[in-house]
Amino acid sequence: MNASNLIIELRQKGYSIRADDGYLDISPSNLASDLVEQLKQSKPEILAELQKEEQVEWRRQKVIAMLKAEPDTPRAIYVDTDSDPHNVILTIAVRECQQTCEMLVDRRKYDSFVLLKLMEKHSKTTH
Repeated sequence: MNASNLIIELRQKGYSIRADDGYLDISPSNLASDLVEQLKQSKPEILAELQKEEQVEWRRQKVIAMLKAEPDTPRAIYVDTDSDPHNVILTIAVRECQQTCEMLVDRRKYDSFVLLKLMEKHSKTTH
C-alpha cells in the first residue's frame, strides 16, 4: 500500500495524522500492530505526502486571502514555481463559486504571458 493510501485508510478509520518535525503524529494512538509496521516501513513517503498536503493547503489559503484582500476581484491566482521541479503549480480561487483548484503545467511549456492573455480574454465570460 502506498503512502497516500495509508493516510486515507487511517483517516477513514477515524485517525488524525500529521507531520511533526520528522515524526508522525497520529491520534488516537491505539493502532493495530500490522498498521504500525506499515507506517514504520513507509514513514519517509508518508512524511513527504503530508508535506505535499500542507503545501496544497498553504497555497489554497493564500488565494483565499488574496480574494478577501481584494473584494472586487473575481478570481485570484498564485503561481508556485518552487515546489515541483517539473511543473508550475497554478492555484486558483474563484469568488463566484467559492471554490479553489490547482493545475500542474509542464515547466517547459509554461508561459506566464499566455496565461495573462487567457485570463484577459476570458475575464468577462461567465460559465
